[in-house]
Amino acid sequence: MKKVQTRMVWSYLLLIVLVVIVLGATFAVLIWNYYYGSAESSVKQRAETALTLHGRSMSSLQLQDQAAYMLQYLAEVGPTRIQLLNASGLVRIDSDGFAPDITYTTGDVKAAMTGVTGTWTGVDPFFSERVVSVTVPLWNDARVVSLLRYTSSLEQVDSMVNLLISMASVIGFAVVLLFLGLSLFLAGRIVRPILDLTRAARYMAEGDWTKRATKRGEDEIGQLAETFNTMVLELNKREKLKNDFISSISHELRTPLTSIKGWSETLKDSEPSDGEEMKQGLSIISKETDRLSGLVEDLLDFSKLSAKTMELSKETLDLNSPVKESVNQLAVRQEKTGVTIVSELSVRPIMVNGDANRLKQVMINLIDNAFKFTPAGGSITVQTKAENNEAFLTIADTGSGIQQEDLPHVMEKFFKASSGKGGSGLGLAICKEIIELHGGSILITSRQGSGTTVNIRLPLLERDKGKE
Repeated sequence: MKKVQTRMVWSYLLLIVLVVIVLGATFAVLIWNYYYGSAESSVKQRAETALTLHGRSMSSLQLQDQAAYMLQYLAEVGPTRIQLLNASGLVRIDSDGFAPDITYTTGDVKAAMTGVTGTWTGVDPFFSERVVSVTVPLWNDARVVSLLRYTSSLEQVDSMVNLLISMASVIGFAVVLLFLGLSLFLAGRIVRPILDLTRAARYMAEGDWTKRATKRGEDEIGQLAETFNTMVLELNKREKLKNDFISSISHELRTPLTSIKGWSETLKDSEPSDGEEMKQGLSIISKETDRLSGLVEDLLDFSKLSAKTMELSKETLDLNSPVKESVNQLAVRQEKTGVTIVSELSVRPIMVNGDANRLKQVMINLIDNAFKFTPAGGSITVQTKAENNEAFLTIADTGSGIQQEDLPHVMEKFFKASSGKGGSGLGLAICKEIIELHGGSILITSRQGSGTTVNIRLPLLERDKGKE
């Protein structure tokens, strides 16, 4: 399997090589056309100038006289060689004063034989050097009588073009190497965080949830690393929640089941006439069964809230109504516990949009907790009022209170305070979720030894806002 870094480097390298090749080829063509075009243009201009100035004079002369005229008026010291050819391409004389036995059949000579100016670039067949040559015809009446050939060596031009192309090749190679190094660096910067993520994910797959991905920058990969770490934190929370759930529920289920099993065995082995013991046993079994039922209900509610599937049957209602019902339902515990419960409900209706059963569930849970933690002789006060576009429900007790280190956590799932009282640790968490589903909030304040106060806020219906 190819690595991402390797694929990226090869992709960058291929792109750069293609760009360098295209630019290099373009540069070479431009250099080639410029230098060789300039050399050809220069020679052609000399030939055409000579033809313009001396063509008429030379055309009227015999070939022998044309040679003398050329040596006298056209020969010059320089890199350009001038040759006088007859109509068949045979050299009669050149600018050096020699008349070598040479017949040219190059393209420029053939073109001049037909009466047009010809140009040619290549290796001179007799002097064995690269040249550019221009041949112009000399006319006498309607026929070509001789040819005037200008030739210039391309040795210096070849050297310059080769030098420039070599330099361009070296620069192109250096650019490729530079971009290769840059692509390795960039690919490394991109791939390294991905490798960190892969490594962290592998540790997680092996059960090590403590590893985190290193965030490198604020780009998309950095955001991916941050999201990954957030996911790990959330998974850690869920793992802890699962462990707390198993630990808490195992303990809470075991206790009533143990009581039920113990008393059922006791009753099975007891004498039928022992009515008092049977009555006590059945009472405990009934009580523990109710406790198990409550645990199951809490678990069902917790499951719905965790899956975001809890649905409220909202309706327009007076908040005083479910509060009054909850207080009346639990007032029977006053005689048994020695705790007094007092309700101070608003005289005017407090209209809210809510689920009456779920609101009763919250109030019963809170009042039940108040009874559990308030010693005999204490009191519980339940109060409702409307103020500043909100409905307020307050449940205050004079009980033992909550330790300050436990207070921030009492509404967390499966949290149990160090009071020694039993419970699933879900009651207050479920209350909080239900109130928030109603668009409200819940706040618990407490001082150890001075009691606990629970304040619930719910939004009033639009038509009741501003009323008290």
